[in-house]
Formats: sequence, structure tokens, C-alpha cells
Amino acid sequence: MNLNAWEYLLLIVLMAATTVVTRSFFFMVGGSRRMPGWMQKSLGYVPAVALSAILAPDLLMAQGALVAPWLNIKFLAAAAATVFFLYTRHLLATLVFGMVCYTALRLWI
Repeated sequence: MNLNAWEYLLLIVLMAATTVVTRSFFFMVGGSRRMPGWMQKSLGYVPAVALSAILAPDLLMAQGALVAPWLNIKFLAAAAATVFFLYTRHLLATLVFGMVCYTALRLWI
């Protein structure tokens, strides 16, 4: 895709406008409108869904193809860290444990 300077400028302006409109929609329509309860409740799941969408391809795929879980060291380390977190509920220790597992698997497998 070969764009000239004006097309890049137009692209940046349109992306900025889209960001402003989507982030400030409820402010622009006025304070009298409120989000429905079901929407407020569902917005609580957005961070977990976004994180899953970012992590899942990295954990399950290698070079664009699915990898068997028992051959994928990232998946094995993430699974071990998940079990560790469910047992301890300590976030910092889970991060350290997951990195130790990943490093050990990378060095010895």
C-alpha cells in the first residue's frame, strides 16, 4: 500500500476523529442519557476480553500455525502460572513463577 503525504494526513485525522467520537459519545449526547444496566455490567468484562485477545494468539500459535499444547513452552508456562495463581492468589509471585517456568522450559526443552 503506497500512500502519499495527503492520504497519510487524512488517515491520521480520521483515526483521531473516530477515537474522539467513540470515547466521548455519552458526553456528547448529554448528561440526561444513561447507559443501560446491562451495558454497564458487560463493560466490566472488556479488560479481560481484550487481554485474552492479545495473549491467545501468542500462547496458541507459532509462525501463524496452531501448535500442540504439549509442544508449546509459552502455553505450558502460562498454564503452570495459572495454576500457581489459583493456588496462591499472589500476583507478583505468579509473574516470577511464570517467567521462571518459561525460562526453564526454554533452556531444557
